[in-house]
Amino acid sequence: MLKKVGRTREETQVSRVRGQRIHKAITELHRAGYSISELCEVANISRQAYYQYQKRRKPKNEIENETIAACIADFYIKYQGVPGYRMMRHLVNRHLNTAYSHNRILRIMRLMGIQSVTRKKKVVRTMRSGDFTAKNGLGRQFISEFKNEKWLTDVTEFKLKTGRRVFMCAILDLFDNSIVAYRFGLSNNNRLVFDTLEAALAANPDASPMIHSDRGFQFTSYGFRKILKAHGMTQSMSRVGKCIDNGPMEAFFGKLKSERYNLVRKDTGYETYQQLINDLGAYIHFYNHKRPQEVLCGLTPVELRKIAA
Repeated sequence: MLKKVGRTREETQVSRVRGQRIHKAITELHRAGYSISELCEVANISRQAYYQYQKRRKPKNEIENETIAACIADFYIKYQGVPGYRMMRHLVNRHLNTAYSHNRILRIMRLMGIQSVTRKKKVVRTMRSGDFTAKNGLGRQFISEFKNEKWLTDVTEFKLKTGRRVFMCAILDLFDNSIVAYRFGLSNNNRLVFDTLEAALAANPDASPMIHSDRGFQFTSYGFRKILKAHGMTQSMSRVGKCIDNGPMEAFFGKLKSERYNLVRKDTGYETYQQLINDLGAYIHFYNHKRPQEVLCGLTPVELRKIAA
């Protein structure tokens, strides 16, 4: 004897949404001048079923899902398709003052047929040894209990439409994943790194953190070590060929490129140096002040930093 198997929750939800779309499509097409009878015949439903559906009382869950879906659509458009379901969950809950789970947000985003436009890319780098190297004192301990305890730094590059390269050095605090300082330049040189470090120290005058980097020539230079010594800072370096040793810094550059730089480059590109640094600077402000992070329990870096203060 065969056992009757009921539909799963997801199948039921899909069926319900499909029904909603069919009835909505009939309503919209009728407003455009088509006959209800003909539309119901095409949709394989009766006129009576259509009008009963229109008069029905919507269940609470359906009303909530419509509100969530509208909110998701607004944020998806506002942030140009960047938020995935984890980030979208925090944005929606903040806006609606709710506590919906990420599974519910993911389910609704799938039913809406949308997903984040960003894609994770594998970063491959070859580390080089310079005149001076330091041990890996960080040891992939990417959790910090206090602000300005552990800083990460690195340099990445971008390209203008003309093909000219633009370099950026940034410093990230592992306590809250905030970018405490960054600088752009047209040359990948010591000055770019020194200026970034001095900006971070000026913004945090009492800081004397461990600072971790790869083995790039700027970080092995005498000038860099001189600045560290003057401020009582400890130096740590990734092992050769182990970019994961500086994982959170690489992850930030990945977010910056996938959520902003790559989208603009694919669409219109950056015409000028000033346009690029203004746009990426605006993204870093968004990242620090408005972008909730799952690892920070839905807070932004600046919010966590204020709490610590």
